[in-house]
Amino acid sequence: MELLQKKLKEKRIRPSFHRIKILKYLDRHRTHPTVDEIYEALVKEVPSLSKTTVYNTLELFSKKGIIGNLTISGSEKRYDFENKAHSHFLCKKCGKIFDIDKVDCPCENNRAVRGHKIDEVHLYFKGVCKSCLM
Repeated sequence: MELLQKKLKEKRIRPSFHRIKILKYLDRHRTHPTVDEIYEALVKEVPSLSKTTVYNTLELFSKKGIIGNLTISGSEKRYDFENKAHSHFLCKKCGKIFDIDKVDCPCENNRAVRGHKIDEVHLYFKGVCKSCLM
């Protein structure tokens, strides 16, 4: 808990009860959850929590670089405790999302992007995971 509070304070975010609970959930559930999944998991324990608070907190964490976010499955935004550069794999059978160590983007040295400043690159893989293949 102390490490999470420290992480928030380093980014000049007040470590409120709700913020700590949300960050703790993301740390313990590295499943790339949605706002709804986080809200449903926490509201039983924290009845004062609103879906708006979850959404605003996640957006703040994302903006400050504490967490990452991804939209690998349609327009549904998911959140990732791991914010270092890495890719993702979506299993089209079971729906799980897996972290993949950073894969070099083939377009980073492409002439088409030269002269532009790239702020972020998202590389998603989709297929069937090894568990579903068995």
